[in-house]
Amino acid sequence: NRAPLRPDQAKDRKTDEEGKSVYHAAGPIRPLRLALIAHDGRKDRMIALAREFAPRLRGCTLCATGTTGGRLATELGLEVERLLSGPLGGDLQIGARLAVGELDAVVFLRDPMTPQPHEPDIHALVRACDVHDVPCATNASTARLLLDQLLPRAASA
Repeated sequence: NRAPLRPDQAKDRKTDEEGKSVYHAAGPIRPLRLALIAHDGRKDRMIALAREFAPRLRGCTLCATGTTGGRLATELGLEVERLLSGPLGGDLQIGARLAVGELDAVVFLRDPMTPQPHEPDIHALVRACDVHDVPCATNASTARLLLDQLLPRAASA
């Protein structure tokens, strides 16, 4: 379900084992579809990360789990489709979307020091990213690297 490359982009395409185009060095042809998830102990980090990338995130199609999505919309003015809270099935909703090719990347700021009641759902989501070869950043440093690579910067004047 990834968009095809324009003819002028074919020379820069990257392919998977089956020869399917997956990314393009100059950026996606359609807006990047990005899921944003943060455990309670990482929500402030998610807001700080999103603030840092806000101008570039505005060009993306964003979805997020409940409270995270609400904070991103309220505090940063981002347009975000809010799904269920993670423990109520939001992680599973995101996993289902990526399994059918509706997401290009996931930023999931997990709190590894706090037990989560929906731990099986968390593992299922990260596993789905691995199975479907969808980039998944689980900490702020990796998220910065991922977003910096996937989101085009405005041209310098």
